[in-house]
Amino acid sequence: MIKNRIGSIFLLFLVGLCAHAQDISGSWKGNLSIQGAEMPLIFNIKSEADALSATMDSPSQGATDIPMDETSFQDGSLTISFKQAGIKYVGVLEGEKITGTFYQGGMELPLVLEKTVKTIPGNPELVSSDEELNALGRLAEGDYKYTVEDYFAKPKASTFRFSPDGKYMSYREKDENGKRHIYVKDVTSGETTRAIEEKEELVRGYAWLNNNRLAYISDTGGDENYHVFAVDLDGSNLKDLTPFDGVQAQFSNLLDEDKEHIIVNLNKNNPQVFEPYKVNVVTGELTQLYVNDDPGSPIIGYDFDKNGNLKGFTKLKNGVDQDYFYKDSEGNFNVLKSLNWKDTFVVVSFDYATEYEHDAYVVSNLESDKAKILRYDLGKNEPLGDVFANDKYDVSDMYLSKNRGYELDYVSYEGEKAVIVPISKTYSKLHDRITKTFPAKQYSIADATDAEDKLLIFLQSDKLYGEYHSYDVAKDEFTFLYNLMPQLKEEDMAEMRPITFTSRDGLTIHGYITLPKEALQGEKVPVIVNPHGGPQGIRDSWGFNPEAQLFASRGYATLQVNFRISGGYGREFLESGFKQIGRKAMDDVEDGLKYVVEQGWVDKEKAAIYGGSHGGYAVLRGLTKTPDLYACGVDYVGVSNLFTFMDSFPEYWKPYLEIVREIWYDETIPEEKVIMEEVSPVYQIGKIKKPLFVVQGANDPRVNINESDQIVEALRAKGQDVPYMVKYDEGHGFGKEENSIALYRAMMGFFAKHLKDKEIPTPVKG
Repeated sequence: MIKNRIGSIFLLFLVGLCAHAQDISGSWKGNLSIQGAEMPLIFNIKSEADALSATMDSPSQGATDIPMDETSFQDGSLTISFKQAGIKYVGVLEGEKITGTFYQGGMELPLVLEKTVKTIPGNPELVSSDEELNALGRLAEGDYKYTVEDYFAKPKASTFRFSPDGKYMSYREKDENGKRHIYVKDVTSGETTRAIEEKEELVRGYAWLNNNRLAYISDTGGDENYHVFAVDLDGSNLKDLTPFDGVQAQFSNLLDEDKEHIIVNLNKNNPQVFEPYKVNVVTGELTQLYVNDDPGSPIIGYDFDKNGNLKGFTKLKNGVDQDYFYKDSEGNFNVLKSLNWKDTFVVVSFDYATEYEHDAYVVSNLESDKAKILRYDLGKNEPLGDVFANDKYDVSDMYLSKNRGYELDYVSYEGEKAVIVPISKTYSKLHDRITKTFPAKQYSIADATDAEDKLLIFLQSDKLYGEYHSYDVAKDEFTFLYNLMPQLKEEDMAEMRPITFTSRDGLTIHGYITLPKEALQGEKVPVIVNPHGGPQGIRDSWGFNPEAQLFASRGYATLQVNFRISGGYGREFLESGFKQIGRKAMDDVEDGLKYVVEQGWVDKEKAAIYGGSHGGYAVLRGLTKTPDLYACGVDYVGVSNLFTFMDSFPEYWKPYLEIVREIWYDETIPEEKVIMEEVSPVYQIGKIKKPLFVVQGANDPRVNINESDQIVEALRAKGQDVPYMVKYDEGHGFGKEENSIALYRAMMGFFAKHLKDKEIPTPVKG
């Protein structure tokens, strides 16, 4: 009797466990109410081997499958936590609902969850399988000296930095699983400690805060809602300094005179605008420094001095005009300059070499076509004289030596190549020393100790991915540290040549051509036309380009055109591309292709077009604008529909919508709406007759996955063969090594199929 009773209790216990697992497993959806806005959240709970695990989706932020640290369900109570983001949810199951509280960053918000069916972004039925894409990639296999991995595997070590006092050197190091952790090495003893562990999410960047503490930024699945974390150099005392879900943190300022605080801009009070906070790097205590409470005319930039004092800010008005406010001696902010958004008047640094607090270095194009650097009296609102200008290119960068009383060391600009112009005697000697020691290389000062007695020199060329050398100032001695890609030998790499040509309407256009050895031997080779992203203010540059080098190793030339609207060539050239995206900007790309064909370098019948973001749009536009010009195209996170593109802007882009309309097109103007339809590839599908490969990150907050789905679905409806790669843990461009390698393998197979006439038995998702 007792035995049977015990057996019955045990059976009921098992049934209870099964019921709990069954009741709680699945997807549960609810809405957080934050300052009047509803933000949906989904917890996806799985039960495996009597253990629970969970992931979280934030659909409004484009983030899916964020892994949670702990999941438990006991006596009807559910607890889910994500320690890294300071998130915790506790709720009680009551029938088909879980009623509970969501905790984060000091907030306690009610959250009721109901059973739902998990969905993923976009239409997964359109996506090509791994097997199909692998079959495509195999078309490019051959007896090559270098593999795709050789060009796109992340370096074993990278991103070297000195601690401010020079006692430590930090760097990234990749482990056997491809994770790139941050290590700290004691320069004297050689002892090494892992300070930052890269887990599921990528460490997007890091920096030293002071001699004992580092910071890094990370988002979730490429959603660009960055958090700033801080940690001691031994890996202890990890702290999320910005523990706010659905909020983007913008790292603003390190403070020269205050090593215990940084300034971070957050859009936590209103997702459309950012406000500055002083953050304690140990405790995470936040102090709001200024209120940005007018979303109709938001502040879009803040100028702080080295002590963290707010001295000026730029305020957007009418959606396009800007006022620059500057703080006077009484502490009041007054309008110093009323500007159009096309004007440049930017405080690069305050001039700490003078005792007058209002002296500053400013980049301006108010009196010239090309941006130049000048000294400016902000108190009296008058220029003090030009520091440096160039008659062909914008000048925008400079460096002050803190150790020598903020003496101006150099200015720099980008022409055909990067140019450093020494100013101080001290830096002139250093510049001569570096350029004579490393001829034919571009260099930059990657880092320096506070005392400027140790420097990190980064070298690069069109054939060298990058090398680090340290320089001991007292010993006048260089020490080789690391070659980022030692597997790629300079003698095997292709030359990247600057080119200049005249557009069909008379503009001087610059760009680059990377030629494989076959072209140098007189053979006309296939060419991959590669328009850059942006497009406004962005440009292609001379230097090592892994894509172009991979293409050259397979016998393809790469053409990069800095078409009108590209940055660095002055205001007139930039503005000549406004309202010309997809039109005259594309004409410039076509004219560049015509130019390299006329030079006898490339085969005009074997020209492909490939690009990302705006470059992806240019691919789709090229295949519709000039259907016979290109043999094929690869669209990587590209816009297909200008209307839906603008409608799906992240909240923090919406204040700039009027500016975007001035750059692109304004659908509220009837004649421009007609142009938008003309240059939106989704409305011109019937004109695409050449093969297309589409690539998309599912969590892309800039180019929504629907942009790519629209094109794939429409072309498939016509019966065209369109391979479609989607990565569900990526955003606007692939950041994870394994995804990048998969992309380039498939891309090279696609080019082999359509530029080298290789075939596979069956189409990919035809």
